[in-house]
Amino acid sequence: MTLEDFRALVRRLQHEIPAQFESGVTELEVSPKTVPDPVHPDVYTLGECTPLSWTGDGSDLQSRIVLFYGSFHALARQRPGFDWRTEAWDTLTHELRHHLEFRAHVDALEAYDWAAEQNFARHEGQTFDPFFYRSGERVADGVFKVDDDVFVEANGPDFLWHGKRYRVPVSQVRPPAFLTLDGLADEPQGDAVLVLPKRLALRDLWRRAAITQQVVQVQPLHA
Repeated sequence: MTLEDFRALVRRLQHEIPAQFESGVTELEVSPKTVPDPVHPDVYTLGECTPLSWTGDGSDLQSRIVLFYGSFHALARQRPGFDWRTEAWDTLTHELRHHLEFRAHVDALEAYDWAAEQNFARHEGQTFDPFFYRSGERVADGVFKVDDDVFVEANGPDFLWHGKRYRVPVSQVRPPAFLTLDGLADEPQGDAVLVLPKRLALRDLWRRAAITQQVVQVQPLHA
């Protein structure tokens, strides 16, 4: 199925959604991108729901839903008889559930909104909380997502990404550190960041430790 055919399919599916469930979804997009799962091999993120704006109790929340054509296409290559319509419908309704859940859990919205602000500060080279990413979306143990960026916690140089093992030079890096990874075989939409957290000490209550930020080249580890 081509990208344009998939977009037409999603438009047809959108017409089948009852209006009350779609209320507040201001954008429904199809992106050509392929988004690998940060942990599991041969698994891809098919869609996502991102809260855009809200006030008060969250009942007026507006969200954007994106379906990733490249991810669907990657799975279709792996699975003979891949049912594009069923997979697209399941993904679309799954992301709509996320939208409704965001409306119902205001505390989680506030935490995510704060994490997004902190991540923006990180991109701008401003001061930010070294544990902000934990208030984002938890993808797996020690793996979090804020906007398009994925954060992987580690205590050493080795880490797992999309089923493959990698190593980065960390011997001269002082935690807390945010290391943007370059050279991954399957890159996310945004940054893939290896986080080396700092164990908090009593003095950290009065003085925040300096945060290391740098781009590092990854080295694949072959079994």
